[in-house]
Amino acid sequence: MEARYYQEEDGKIRCLLCPNRCLIASGRHGVCGVRTHREGSLSLPFFGRLSAVAVDPIEKKPLYHFYPGATILSLGFVGCSFHCPFCQNFHISQDTSAAQRFYSPLDAVRLAQGERSFGIAYTYSEPLIHFEYVLETSRIAREEGLKNVLVTNGYLNPEPAEELLALTDAANVDLKSFNPDFYRKEIGGDVEEVKRFIAQASERIHLEVTTLVIPQKNDTDEEIEAIARFLADLNPDIPYHLSCYYPAYRYSIPATDGAVVERLSRRLKELQSAP
Repeated sequence: MEARYYQEEDGKIRCLLCPNRCLIASGRHGVCGVRTHREGSLSLPFFGRLSAVAVDPIEKKPLYHFYPGATILSLGFVGCSFHCPFCQNFHISQDTSAAQRFYSPLDAVRLAQGERSFGIAYTYSEPLIHFEYVLETSRIAREEGLKNVLVTNGYLNPEPAEELLALTDAANVDLKSFNPDFYRKEIGGDVEEVKRFIAQASERIHLEVTTLVIPQKNDTDEEIEAIARFLADLNPDIPYHLSCYYPAYRYSIPATDGAVVERLSRRLKELQSAP
């Protein structure tokens, strides 16, 4: 299947889906590992190939203010536009050889209906790099009266974002840090692009945001408060989640003390209630 959002450039393919803007030689793939240059076009060899299918509480996404108490069919993929060294799903985000099973967009919708799910969550690894599959599945789901939920790193260019958000009902976006150097050096991304996506989404859908709190990396009061202020300036009703990191993939930093997250949470509540 042919991808969208690309252009030919000096015998190579420039992917225009996300801010990475990968220039891909023939036979190679982009940073995400799933969008591949084949015979002069950008192809999707992983279209419909899911690494995980499960029915989860909506709170696991985490979305606490969108159909609370309900369960939702959750679809996982392979690959990612980031290379977070602390990724807690690295076995699917950083390895496209993980076990997969094919589900067409219609298969996914019928499965959601069979499970009596109120919708479909595109989650686990990064769904946005599977834009075409998520878009088509979301279109069918919307026609069938189901809700569409994204759990994402928010790394998508404005035009495809506008197209996908038109079929999306809710999202949780990971804002991993407010530090541009952290995004660039640790993740391989641009925090300003993530902030732009969050702002774009906040005007269109139900939005919640999560930060994984990592000791000595993004756990200062100043950084967490800066994120909270950014969100409040967009919309004071955006729920902001803090979650605890644990050692995974290439990080051996000791796990976040739950007391730290509780203290940060209390601090944000104090700021919220201040005159």
